[in-house]
Amino acid sequence: MRCDLHVHSIASGMFTAPGLDRICRESYNDPAEVYDRLKRMSMSIVTITDHDSIDGAEDLRRHKDFFLSEEVTVRMPSGTEMHMGVYGISERDHVEIQRRRNDFIALLMYLTERKLFFSANHVFSGLTGRREEEDFHWFESYVPAFETRNGQMWPEANESAARLAARLGKIAIAGSDSHTIAGIGHTYTEVPEARTVDEFFAGLRAGNGRIHGTHGSCGKLTADVFSIVRSLFCDKPWTLALSPFALLVPAFTAGHWMNEIRFCRKWTAAMERSGKRKRMLWDIDSSFEANWAS
Repeated sequence: MRCDLHVHSIASGMFTAPGLDRICRESYNDPAEVYDRLKRMSMSIVTITDHDSIDGAEDLRRHKDFFLSEEVTVRMPSGTEMHMGVYGISERDHVEIQRRRNDFIALLMYLTERKLFFSANHVFSGLTGRREEEDFHWFESYVPAFETRNGQMWPEANESAARLAARLGKIAIAGSDSHTIAGIGHTYTEVPEARTVDEFFAGLRAGNGRIHGTHGSCGKLTADVFSIVRSLFCDKPWTLALSPFALLVPAFTAGHWMNEIRFCRKWTAAMERSGKRKRMLWDIDSSFEANWAS
């Protein structure tokens, strides 16, 4: 069975960048079109992982090969944020996940109790902002899977994630992370001989998963941003007045790409020389313990 484990739709919400957060969506992918595209790309089972939302799944639940998932924005004990893929959830799980997502430890306890499969996404990317070394120790101790191939990430960032996952004995998964229709299904996870969603995740836990597909590139990112801008103009025709600013897209994506490279190199080097022991739940410093009590 094949599945693209990282896909976005219009339900992923608005861009978080100042200015764009009021007018432009992260993705304009129609969920039904996402499903059709994934099936054309030979995906055996289908999910959508929108940011902190399951609204895009409403019209897809009638499909027997569809299962509910989301990409959760999680607050770490250090105060940083990370993106976590959580798979095979229910509506009730979604409510609890969103209630706990600003507290990594509380969320972790819930996911573990419910025996849900979850992953640390784009481990060596700066998309969610700064990172602290202790974040990686939390990942090492308690996150069962790492996204080791993301279809939007710099190849070396994916390779660094794969090396770290192998060293720590983590389950490797892959997904396109596509915010446009064009990239969907080009990066995916395969579990040979699985016949159902439950068997797919059982196979991943048993170490039978295989990752396939393309990495990201600056050119690919630039094309995707232009596609999103084009969708914005169609969605809000008045924004055509801003079209001259579209000429800045290549400069924006090049700057973002360079920042991703710097971020990856910094943390790859840090993880390769790190010899600290695993972070455990009881290793909560006094400041965090005070916040927990309040």
